[in-house]
Amino acid sequence: MKNEMSLSFSAVSENESFARVTVAAFVAQLDPTLDELTEIKTVVSEAVTNCIIHGYENSGKGLVKITAQLEDGTVRLSVHDDGVGIKDVEQAKQPLFTTKPELERSGMGFTIMENFMDHVAVETEEGKGTTLIMTKEIIHNKAVCK
Repeated sequence: MKNEMSLSFSAVSENESFARVTVAAFVAQLDPTLDELTEIKTVVSEAVTNCIIHGYENSGKGLVKITAQLEDGTVRLSVHDDGVGIKDVEQAKQPLFTTKPELERSGMGFTIMENFMDHVAVETEEGKGTTLIMTKEIIHNKAVCK
């Protein structure tokens, strides 16, 4: 069975928890373990926070768009902003690298996303925005989700 949802919301930090809980509720139909669900919630938080802080430079302007697809036991998440884009993706992926040290950012967002998901891809263009595409297979319940 294939199921899909999409969500669009203002790029303000107050909406980060809304996004995390909404995606978790949608993914819950795959009956993930508590650890799997926590990992998915964490990557949604990281991705949305990156959109708000870096993509829109914490301006409160713009939208964050999330799509989630469930198929054959696999979760596919897409998190998108129409913000400034990422100048150097490889540099941004380096642990502890941050462009916002004044905000006490740890620079671990990409590292966390890559460790918690099976696959993470970044599509970005300076001045036009960024899309993160992430997948995770919920292995233990694969037969049920077909």
